[in-house]
Amino acid sequence: MYKKILAAVNEHINSEVAARYALRLAKQLEAELFFCFVAEESMPQHTRCTAEDAVNRLYTEALDLNIRAERISILGDPVAEIGKIVRHEKIGLVFAATRREDIERRFYSGTVARSLSLKLPCSVALVRVVHMGKIHPSKILVPLKARVNKVKERAYFTAKMAEAFGGKIIVFHATKPITRFFHGEIHLTPVEWEKRLPKDISDFNAYIRKSDIELEGLLLPGHTSKGITIEAAAKRHDLIIMGASERPLFTFVLKGSPVEAVLRETPCDLIILNPRHEDK
Repeated sequence: MYKKILAAVNEHINSEVAARYALRLAKQLEAELFFCFVAEESMPQHTRCTAEDAVNRLYTEALDLNIRAERISILGDPVAEIGKIVRHEKIGLVFAATRREDIERRFYSGTVARSLSLKLPCSVALVRVVHMGKIHPSKILVPLKARVNKVKERAYFTAKMAEAFGGKIIVFHATKPITRFFHGEIHLTPVEWEKRLPKDISDFNAYIRKSDIELEGLLLPGHTSKGITIEAAAKRHDLIIMGASERPLFTFVLKGSPVEAVLRETPCDLIILNPRHEDK
């Protein structure tokens, strides 16, 4: 599905960490990998050098891992130029890091990260980096709502990320409490758990099981975003993979979205995937 992957790199260290997720996925898929830095005209020379040094480090690391890689450093508008490269090279997936200022802005509107996610014709994985050290996600939390768009691609991306790191997948679904007196986690047998799941989540699990990956299911009552962050913190998960919000604009403006809430509060690295490949 992802034969060509692009990692958008800039002068910030979090973009280099995010690019290493792309690097490990490209290694797992035997995909071609592009490291791209787009400098705006007003960017100081020392800032450009910092970003170009990061590109060179990543490129060298990719070659050491026998990954087919290219490095691109150009001037222009990041969103426009990356869009041109994506179309010309037929890129299937782009990795980009969110920045600190993105998190502080509601709906992270007007940010480069959100613009890439909305405007690129390919799938986009936005990475919120919390831990700057070596990435080693052995426990990957995957929150899913009742309706899951692009189920096959979401499952494929999640499975390949888990395979790349030898990780375990924990599928999380927040539900309404069974009774008003009920508090805490629902403890069910695997068979009982599967029977309670919406069809899209069951389909997601079925795709994951086609790979040799450890899969665990979890149902919790309560608020979606709060439940996700509490679960991730309490169980010391290393990475959260979520889908981009599809809420209608009116609802989004009034209430925000669970994705935005987790983006602000996540205790571990977070990948927000906006899938564009049609299920076949």
